[in-house]
Amino acid sequence: MKLITTLSLISLFFIFTACEVQPQKIEYGKDACHFCRMNIVDQQHAAQLVTKKGKAFKFDATECLIDHLSEIDITQIELFLVTDYNNPGNLIDAKTSSYIISENIPSPMGAFLSAVLTKAEAETLQKSKTGTVYNWEELLLHLNKK
Repeated sequence: MKLITTLSLISLFFIFTACEVQPQKIEYGKDACHFCRMNIVDQQHAAQLVTKKGKAFKFDATECLIDHLSEIDITQIELFLVTDYNNPGNLIDAKTSSYIISENIPSPMGAFLSAVLTKAEAETLQKSKTGTVYNWEELLLHLNKK
């Protein structure tokens, strides 16, 4: 009886942790972009979507993530994540981030699109690099994805 209880507890543990909704670590230089299939190497521009069931999709650039949105049911996405340009490798919430499109900041797919945590950070980049600042909704409208 004790063995059955132990096995039941272990099974429950795996059931509850198997579908945990959290980002997966991006293996730079090894993982491929889900959208364009290029190797993900740029730690300042990578992005990730995580479904409500916990499946992660990795992208080499925010623009690939945005392009992919037209191919999926976004109501099934739990996490929209982009890399903070000022903190390479650090994923942040895409919906609350600020963005800059500046021809002085190249991105992997040529959209010159970078994400930062706050609007103030985007405006600071804008002063030194020029460009246009957007929030998530404005960016989607600008790129005609909404």
